[in-house]
Amino acid sequence: MYITMKAKHILLIIMTAALCGSCSDFLEESNKSNFTPENYFKTAEHAQSIVNAIYADLRMSASGDYGGNPYFMTDFLTGIAGTKVGQNLHINKIRTVSNDSDNDYSRAWWNASYRAIANANFAIEKIPGIDMDNTLKSRCLGEARFMRAYCYFNLVRLFGRVPLVLTPVDASSPELYPEQAEVEQVYSQIVADLLEAEKSELQWNDESGRATMGAVKSLLGSVYLTMAGYPLEKGREYHALAAAKLKEVIDRNAYRLFDSYNDLHRPEMDNRLEHIFMVQYQSSSSVENGLQYLYLPYNLDVSYYSTETGSIVVLDEFIDTYNEDDRRIAEKEFYFTNYTSNSNRDETVNFGGYYVYKFFDEEAHLRTARSGLNYPLMRYADVLLQYAEAQNEADVAPSAAAYSCLNSVRSRAELPELTGLTQDEFRKAVWRERWHELAFENKVWFDMARTRRVLNLTTGEFNNYVGHSFTYGGTLGERELLFPIPTSEMKNNRKLTQNSGYN
Repeated sequence: MYITMKAKHILLIIMTAALCGSCSDFLEESNKSNFTPENYFKTAEHAQSIVNAIYADLRMSASGDYGGNPYFMTDFLTGIAGTKVGQNLHINKIRTVSNDSDNDYSRAWWNASYRAIANANFAIEKIPGIDMDNTLKSRCLGEARFMRAYCYFNLVRLFGRVPLVLTPVDASSPELYPEQAEVEQVYSQIVADLLEAEKSELQWNDESGRATMGAVKSLLGSVYLTMAGYPLEKGREYHALAAAKLKEVIDRNAYRLFDSYNDLHRPEMDNRLEHIFMVQYQSSSSVENGLQYLYLPYNLDVSYYSTETGSIVVLDEFIDTYNEDDRRIAEKEFYFTNYTSNSNRDETVNFGGYYVYKFFDEEAHLRTARSGLNYPLMRYADVLLQYAEAQNEADVAPSAAAYSCLNSVRSRAELPELTGLTQDEFRKAVWRERWHELAFENKVWFDMARTRRVLNLTTGEFNNYVGHSFTYGGTLGERELLFPIPTSEMKNNRKLTQNSGYN
């Protein structure tokens, strides 16, 4: 915390922030020589630039990483992912249930989240005093509130009790070495920020990639659904709150499912229709998508990228849990098992297994080795399935609307509609659909943690989280309900208490 919250580091982040305007300006850096502590927070451009700085930390990376990315962290604790990168300790310690607090992925999540929170705190404190257009001011504050809530939502789910810092920090601040807040206190602040963001003048859609009213309400629905489950166990009242909030998103008709899964990896469809909120990348700048080569099989020369790591492999056992007629497991829908050779595009190379195709940027792999394809954080399919789950729990039976949401996702997968299910049958049908629809999107482990259930890849049933063994070895315990607080933070702030089971 001390490192990420230091005032001089935060000022550096602000001074390297982008000035707002077009989508390109949103991502690019501005002239740092224009900004000093004396003249900052004076204009609308300053307000926009500090908000832009918050988004930058969605593009995470880990120091000393080899062939991976922090966004893969939770996928490797689901039991559905393998890897060809034996030398990546970050991946393999998580995957084999032997994780520790030196893992750079945990550190990347922690540091990036708190850097974004620090900039959000500056924005929330300073923007109200700037003389600027009131609508723009309202939107900037709405974005800052949303982003602070989004970051704390990730932190509290990953690490449990975390410091709750809500004001700018300098060397004299009491929050320089903050104590951990209770989990429920963190959730209360997340809800408060999102309720404030709902009062702002955010637009429902914004193809530049900024936070929107749809993202605010979708996130609030997700937060309520999580609060209904573990660890807070607030039950039906919060299931009802989640269902009502998610229904607002659905009833607005601002989003819809893509007709084709191909649209999930078409750059021209970024920030549109099904994509509610995404990490923003740009192929022609320093913020290009660095995930693309990580999804490729190890050194089979199928891509224009010179590096092919085999970082994340889809286990055959997970593919076998899909219905054999499910379109999502057809070749080059969600997954792929072959591609043309980079040296001869008339030749097909078989991988010997399944790899993730959801986010495959064809132009980058065939021609440029530079991708601007965004990474999805919120999809409309997720909203539909969360609503179906929440309504079923709130009303103790699935409604026609809940069936419609579940079946719309199944229909695109060319699966038959479900009818006549009991509450428990419907609950498990939604859980299974979430595993199959949202796999490898940094969603499944969070579902596991809030429901305390894991899909058994052998039986197709849902096991208890604690005590579940993966098909390749390793058994989940109470410890794995959270990730470890990074060692560096424990050393810097002696007020922190490590999560149970980690040194």
